[in-house]
Amino acid sequence: MNAADIEAIAGGYHGDAFSVLGPHLSETPKGAETWAIRAFLPQAKTAAVVHNRTETAMSKVHPDGLFVAAFDREPGLYQLKIEDFQGVSTVIEDPYRFGPLISDYDLYLHGEGTLQEVWNTLGAHVVRVGDVEGVRFAVWAPTAAYVSVVGDFNEWDTRRHPMRLRNAGVWEVFLPCAKPGQAYKYLVRSKVGDQQQQKADPFGFGSEVPPRSASVIRGTNTYTWNDQGWMEHRASVNPLRAPMTTYELHLGSWKRHADATPLTYRELAVDLVDYVKSTGYTHIELLPVVEHPYTASWGYQVIGYFAPTSRFGDPDDFRYLVDCCHQAGIGVIVDWVPAHFPRDAHGLARFDGTALYEHDDPRQGEHTEWGTLIFNFGRNEVRQFLIASAMFWLHEYHIDGLRVDAVASMLYLDYAREPGGWIPNQFGGRENLEAIEFLKRFNELAHQVPGVFTIAEESTSFPGVSRPVYSGGPFRRLPHSLPSTRAA
Repeated sequence: MNAADIEAIAGGYHGDAFSVLGPHLSETPKGAETWAIRAFLPQAKTAAVVHNRTETAMSKVHPDGLFVAAFDREPGLYQLKIEDFQGVSTVIEDPYRFGPLISDYDLYLHGEGTLQEVWNTLGAHVVRVGDVEGVRFAVWAPTAAYVSVVGDFNEWDTRRHPMRLRNAGVWEVFLPCAKPGQAYKYLVRSKVGDQQQQKADPFGFGSEVPPRSASVIRGTNTYTWNDQGWMEHRASVNPLRAPMTTYELHLGSWKRHADATPLTYRELAVDLVDYVKSTGYTHIELLPVVEHPYTASWGYQVIGYFAPTSRFGDPDDFRYLVDCCHQAGIGVIVDWVPAHFPRDAHGLARFDGTALYEHDDPRQGEHTEWGTLIFNFGRNEVRQFLIASAMFWLHEYHIDGLRVDAVASMLYLDYAREPGGWIPNQFGGRENLEAIEFLKRFNELAHQVPGVFTIAEESTSFPGVSRPVYSGGPFRRLPHSLPSTRAA
């Protein structure tokens, strides 16, 4: 550890904190082995290493709180005992004594865009490592020079919990101090122009109630479903040949209390289900319930693709609503928005200082009429992110159907653009070939879930839009066989 390492750790910009912090083996000038444990604890007045039921005092080597203790042999398992500036003593686990938890193979599949159920790898997960319970955080930020986790568990200090860079641009850390229910973000400092921004978790399973914008740690799903009869029946019928009447609604507008506050998910599970059942509808279609920062968007400008909005309750409350619908014989359709996303600073936009989720060229990456950004459907990790979002709602929330919003804007490169304001595809046409391939793959996987169906909001009569992939759709015809849609 040299002076530059010390300053970088204390300053919150060391890109490889695990090479400095935690237990490390070195040699003395005479060739003898020696061990050092280093910890950055700006909240501590004093610190000690607790091992083998003994305490070894640590020396403060930087006034901001970098502590070091030396040992003549490997210390083994240990904890840190700190005394804060109010004189309160606490024994804590050292995050920097734990090795990587995500396998190299999973990271390889992530980079390839083929990691099934990627939501179980990235994001914040309550896990147990040995006898220690904590939260494993992982985020994709390949152009970041430094990423740390900030939250309720570390006074939002961006220096205290830097992450480890793994393969495929994934950053990871296990924090025993983090608990379910706590809010958090990632501080992402880019290699490009030293830009930095606190970002919500793209794979976050919960969020604060807007306008607050942090992600919220959610524990393991322990909800007990009671819709087995519905799920078995759903799998036995062909939804394309069954009659369907759909009641579309926005949860926040459907009904309100006397004080103008909206009903919660659990209140809707009574009032809404009773109403829909009495009026004879077979399905309800919910305007996007995914997390979004701007209430007036009705959910169509999504930030949290893996989180039901916290405006009406927590994730288990939403599960309860779906469960009650199913028990009453009512299917649930959710509007899903893979076409675009908003520019909010805490969201996906320029996530690691570069156009990570979006196209960099505004002729491909911006919806000028909506003021939103367009996903880069040609990037493996982005396609995987979106398809995982769809599958997450089908598996984790038992959703029966996904209504895909703004499909027309995905199909055409010149959608709502003036001549010269778009880039033709490789055949010279205006079809977005990458988006078409994405939609095909999404439909293939979604229809592998028994009884699930998809709906496209598409108003241009694009060929094959409602046909199965195996029988000529959706979008199976090649662009060069569609001369009427070629660019002038």
